Amino acid sequence: MESGFLGAVWPSTGSNAGRGCILLQQTADVQVPAADVNAPVAAPEPSEAPPQLQADTGEFYSAIGGEDVEVTIGSADKASPFKYQLVLDSMGAAVRSATFSEFDDRDPKDPQPLTFLSPIDFNGSEVLSLSNRDLILVNQGRKLNLDRLSWKSLGEQKLDDGGATAAFEAMIVDSNDQPIVKLTKTYRIHPDNYMLDGAIRIENLSGQEQKVRYVLNGPVGLPAGSGYRMDMRKVIAAFRNAQGQIVSSGLDMKALSKADTAEKRELKPPRKAEGTFLWAAAVSKYFAAILVPTVGGEPGADWIGGKWGVYYNPDQDARHNSGDESLGFTVSSTTLTLSPAGEVDSSRTDEFQFYLGPKDKSRFDKVPLYRTLGFLHTIDFMNCCCPAGIINPLAFGILAIMKWMYGFIGNYGIVIIILVFIMRLILHPITKKSQIAMHRMTKLAPRAEEIKKKYGNNKTEMNKRLMELYREQGASPIMGFLPMFVQMPVWIALWSAIYTSIDLRGAAFLPFWITDLSAPDALFPLPHLTIPLLGWTIDSFNLLPILMGVAFYLQQKLTPTQQPSAASNPQLAQQQKMMAIMMPLMFPLMLYKAPSGVNLYIMSSTFAGVIEQYVIKKHIREREEEESQGLISATSKTGGKIKKKKPKPFYRFK
Repeated sequence: MESGFLGAVWPSTGSNAGRGCILLQQTADVQVPAADVNAPVAAPEPSEAPPQLQADTGEFYSAIGGEDVEVTIGSADKASPFKYQLVLDSMGAAVRSATFSEFDDRDPKDPQPLTFLSPIDFNGSEVLSLSNRDLILVNQGRKLNLDRLSWKSLGEQKLDDGGATAAFEAMIVDSNDQPIVKLTKTYRIHPDNYMLDGAIRIENLSGQEQKVRYVLNGPVGLPAGSGYRMDMRKVIAAFRNAQGQIVSSGLDMKALSKADTAEKRELKPPRKAEGTFLWAAAVSKYFAAILVPTVGGEPGADWIGGKWGVYYNPDQDARHNSGDESLGFTVSSTTLTLSPAGEVDSSRTDEFQFYLGPKDKSRFDKVPLYRTLGFLHTIDFMNCCCPAGIINPLAFGILAIMKWMYGFIGNYGIVIIILVFIMRLILHPITKKSQIAMHRMTKLAPRAEEIKKKYGNNKTEMNKRLMELYREQGASPIMGFLPMFVQMPVWIALWSAIYTSIDLRGAAFLPFWITDLSAPDALFPLPHLTIPLLGWTIDSFNLLPILMGVAFYLQQKLTPTQQPSAASNPQLAQQQKMMAIMMPLMFPLMLYKAPSGVNLYIMSSTFAGVIEQYVIKKHIREREEEESQGLISATSKTGGKIKKKKPKPFYRFK
């Protein structure tokens, strides 16, 4: 069954149809009779009376709504001032769909506005974004599933700023049809703004004190997007710690699919730190849907009591790869104590803001509210083997440089190529030192092999002799690899910046080739082909990976390696030979369907590296020729022997 508390969502079967009782015991400290909370409710015919959802057996309570209707506010038209169009559904007073006006689905034949939030089909019914789910009447020990109720629509109104508002209402009555509680839910959308305002007002209409609590769905139905060989969707929660810093934690699709307890799915501060909850978000590669609880229009409200990630797997496939998998989150309110009707505190309004838009650093920095709330935490770089504290500042810096260059050049493909060559020039001294060190090690390889053979049974003596050899010749095994490790964070940051930048989505390099830097560079379609054993699919001819393979081949030819002879170490020689063949083949296959912007970066960097290695090898060759002709003295820095200085006397008599 679907539950924000249990997290993983599976269609109900007879064996787990009674978990509603367990949920209420765990979360409401009251007990209700078992009921199938996923039982679908048919939409009423126009001639029927307003639908009623009955509480469980015992004292009778009903939720009264209205006809099943949809209300549309905003617009998906590019010419309109709205950033998106919302289709609101009276079922659960929810968001049925959200469609952007500025972004399309990148269909090359017939591009349509991108729908970012959509219903999830589940067990014969639908899960909708921001739907009000469980309403728990604490005093009565009862729970009503309001996401199966068609709320009464109060219509749409235009606002003075050009925006629009829509509201829905649900009434809870007892067995005598006397109203107990009334809920009113309002959505307000504004032009030129990705943030909408929402409110849930709960009013006590009875003569007795009421305690209620409710569960609210977060955004659901995010498309998988264009994550290369991975699903980049995840849920994130942000907190402000005791030092005033914003920290965040998240759960991706893989973590949610494996989580088997509510505790593992709970969204809480990282590393068991304490913090004030700020917002929760469901994000994809380029976009984010962020729920911010507010009070008086300002963030920092404390009406959210719990928050959990939710994993949806409607068809229950064991491998979780059928394509219908999705995620979201749910939040539960704190317990509301409402005074009797007519008295002070007989009602309460829980406000929230809902950001629905791109993960754009420049926008997050520009808008004070986004900057204050730390929306930047929704941007997730591929840190790989380097700490986020190193990669993130580098990647953000590279993004800023790319945007600045784009202002002059106007083509992100050219920006990537120029940036790669600039980075190569900046890192050239380090690369040169590394290549020279590797060349020296290659020249010393035969002598090193002789030492290893001679002192193979005495490791201490062997290491001592090797160090003496390297010291005399001015070579260092570490210097061959250390510069590579210094450069690694820079190249990872550059990769991450290009891979995740929203600016590259839909950006073209050439009008006839690489028309979208965030998608593969498909020149023309091919019959669907699956590579045996690997399971990779090829459905188009992509030229960039092939050019990349050529670049890798040339790089392998120019890279200095310690070539052991077949007689001294035949196994290692064979391994290096196989690597020289496999590298130019495997990388193009692995990156065949990668975004063309990433492949353009790798290809440009590899070809630039080939040119750089050619220049360095030419320099080394000329240097060696000059040394052989005696034009340059052989020192430790040029690969010659070190002249030992005579020791100075401790005291000199005059």
